[in-house]
Amino acid sequence: MSALTKIRIFPTGMRLHEWIAFEEGYFGAEGLDPEVMWDVYLGQMKAWSGGYKLRPQDQPFLEGAQAIGNACAWGSVCNAGAGMGKFVPDAYGVARHAIYVRPDSRIRRPEDLRGVPIAVGLMAGSHYNVPYRLESYLSLTDIKIEPVGGFGRRLDALLKGEVEAASLLDPQIYMAEELGLRKILGGEFNTLWWVDESSERDVLRRYFTALARADAAIERDLGRYLPLWTKCVPPEFADRPWRVEQWGAGERFVFAPYPADRLAEVMAAITRWGMGREMQITEFDRLALSLA
Repeated sequence: MSALTKIRIFPTGMRLHEWIAFEEGYFGAEGLDPEVMWDVYLGQMKAWSGGYKLRPQDQPFLEGAQAIGNACAWGSVCNAGAGMGKFVPDAYGVARHAIYVRPDSRIRRPEDLRGVPIAVGLMAGSHYNVPYRLESYLSLTDIKIEPVGGFGRRLDALLKGEVEAASLLDPQIYMAEELGLRKILGGEFNTLWWVDESSERDVLRRYFTALARADAAIERDLGRYLPLWTKCVPPEFADRPWRVEQWGAGERFVFAPYPADRLAEVMAAITRWGMGREMQITEFDRLALSLA
């Protein structure tokens, strides 16, 4: 039997797929031996002390290290344009986003968020989703953000009263519901895989095949895998008795090309929101690493 191909990965924590693939041996069946980059994975959940290109998830790509990550579609494109790896257009995720406030908040409608700083992770899904959700209710100049950091830090800042509203993803959405926080608005968005420039197409194809098998396993028997959500709970919240058996599937995986019209919308939004300032590259062929 040939040796397994070693790869380094950092899941986002918004889905169960990687943990299912480990548990069920799907990675091994594809000849892969993934190593989780725990410093990046856990670092994404905490406060970020720096700005763009100083985030935990940026470092592997700035160092030219082999890494397979994932970010919102807007972020993956911006990261590639800023010289941090490539995005892969051959698979995507369908994830949830929502803006929450405390139960006693005066904020009850999207319009009430005018001028209110919303806790986000800088230039990541929680950030891009704020104008995406609010631009149909408010002018862009009235949409304010407060970059506090990663998944757990945003929820923590909201609970401690440091911010009036927070931009949350899964599993923090499940956690917020369990804590009795109030949702102002939300919906779905897409993620794209973010990889180093030297990634081998065959390795990525096998990696995505394992995730697709995990998605099929979720479809067959979600309840069996819900306990794996404990791997996605930020450390500062790990001691609470979360009812993960009542949570849902989180982000889902689609092993199919990202639709061209959606990619065009992503590019237009990046320009409209003024979030492409760090992009030195805008040509699709230079931003993407296609499996085709």
